[in-house]
Amino acid sequence: MKIIAVVSAKGGVGKTTLSANLAEALALAGEHVLAVDLDPQNALRLHFGMPPQEVAGHARATLAEEAWQQSTYKGRSRVLVMPFGSLNEVDRSAFEAHLSTHPGWLRAQLAGLGLGRDDIVVIDTPPGPSPYMRQALSCAQLCVMVSLPDAASYATMPLMEDLIRTYCEGRPDYLGHVLVINQVDVSRQLGKDVVQVLRAQLGERVLGVIHQDQAVAEALAYDRSVLEYNPHSQATHDLQRCAAWVRQALAAHGEAA
Repeated sequence: MKIIAVVSAKGGVGKTTLSANLAEALALAGEHVLAVDLDPQNALRLHFGMPPQEVAGHARATLAEEAWQQSTYKGRSRVLVMPFGSLNEVDRSAFEAHLSTHPGWLRAQLAGLGLGRDDIVVIDTPPGPSPYMRQALSCAQLCVMVSLPDAASYATMPLMEDLIRTYCEGRPDYLGHVLVINQVDVSRQLGKDVVQVLRAQLGERVLGVIHQDQAVAEALAYDRSVLEYNPHSQATHDLQRCAAWVRQALAAHGEAA
């Protein structure tokens, strides 16, 4: 399997929305995709039409010592979804303690799902350092950093890159990290300036730009991806370009391995 971690040191950058829509774009391009929610907010599922009242997820399954397969969700989308699940504070603390004492937990759980060699796993993570982030980074072949075109996001990028260096670099299966600049408003000069600075600094590591598009928010209101809600929107085209790059990079990495 090929594992992508979608990460950010800062919250509020649209990381979960990007995770869901990138997974959908990859699936629509013909890939077999599993989307895993490692964020306790448990919001990834909402992009795929899972009923909000559902409490099942991998966190509850882990604490109950149940198999992950029982917690997957498949709705209208071609993406198979593994929600985080609903936990109270006591159970969440117990789950985080389990992750801290079992650093190979995520890798082992994914290996037990019987996924194919070319299947793609997209992992949504909470912002900043956490047991969840460490689990995702420790098994990811590709990290997709998400940033807004603003000063606050720019300032937190070194923290995220340091985490990636700590948990990813040096592994023979690690491909590298790239950046997606999200919610870019071309009518704002600051946004254009930040995009220009990031492109100058990172060059080809800037995977793509997702333009600000009302269709993204509207799609979530209808419990679906923007690619399904509005196939001709600007955001859909941006996401399709990102997915095409990811597919090509993963395929090339697999051939070189």
